[in-house]
Amino acid sequence: MLSHVIPPPRGYTKAPNGLIRHPRLGSDAKVLVLYVQGLPEEARDKALSEHARALGMTGRAYQKAKADLVTYGYVHEKRESVAGGRWRTVQVFSNEPLTDDQAARLRAGVPADGYENTGGSGVPGASPAPSAHFPTVGEPTGRTAGGQLPADEEQGEISSHPPTEAAEAEEPAGEPQAPSQEELAIAERVLLSLKHQARQLALGVREARKLAALAAEWLRRGVSTGDLRLALSSALPAEGVRTAFGFLAHRLVEKLPPRPEETAESTPPPPSPLPLPLIACDGPGEEHLFRPHASWVTTCGPCHREQQRAQAAELLARAEANPVPAPPSWRERVAAEARADGASG
Repeated sequence: MLSHVIPPPRGYTKAPNGLIRHPRLGSDAKVLVLYVQGLPEEARDKALSEHARALGMTGRAYQKAKADLVTYGYVHEKRESVAGGRWRTVQVFSNEPLTDDQAARLRAGVPADGYENTGGSGVPGASPAPSAHFPTVGEPTGRTAGGQLPADEEQGEISSHPPTEAAEAEEPAGEPQAPSQEELAIAERVLLSLKHQARQLALGVREARKLAALAAEWLRRGVSTGDLRLALSSALPAEGVRTAFGFLAHRLVEKLPPRPEETAESTPPPPSPLPLPLIACDGPGEEHLFRPHASWVTTCGPCHREQQRAQAAELLARAEANPVPAPPSWRERVAAEARADGASG
């Protein structure tokens, strides 16, 4: 393959090779990371769902991309209470995978592995990063590991921007709520019990805890624990499972069922039956039209009721003209049987 690559002089975004070549990260998730990374610093302080909506990524595509980013450490979420009894979701976004401990340190504003989430280069003892003014103030510094890169860099410049603060936005209406501790505990127990279904699906406690959020989303969508266990342990590859953690993470994302309300909205209502055409009534009187409620109906309602009354009167007159004799009583039947026995004897 011949390739011809022209480096852009401006308006580009640097992307880690580990992100672009990630074998398990979907293309939507990679595009979302690059989109947020390339935004100006003041435009990043939004919920991840709003950035995805700006890309036209909604519904199942966004849920799958977000689940990939959470699974592989690019997005970390934590629910916390605020004043007034309300809740908010704090999101930590990075273009490099972060551990739970690193994300917790960044949320708290303390250095994580020698780097901070706000201000300066994040390296202890280093000079401050160049400012946006010309001429720049400060000395050039190395890139901040795990943080965001500049939205617009000039070719040849050495620039380092610290990662943005965690997006602390109120949960929008379309953003799903984080699972509760009880749901996470139930999901974790289901994941740990998979080893009884197949030995190759045995997980460690830390691995099950990392996948608990994905499994809890199944429970929130109405899937029972038994059905979840069956979906994860059935139809295993013939060549075996290479790693239980990777296999279960992939299956939890790829086979995630839709929400009940999404299924109800996507199912169109059945079309209403078309009314039958007008026909002439077979009843007595002047000719008139009516619309039957069934294809076998030939008379309108008033004519049909009149026919029923006439038929009932005719049956009553026949019964009065030829009355049916009353049946004999049981005494008469016993006496008749006795006389018949005496005559035969």
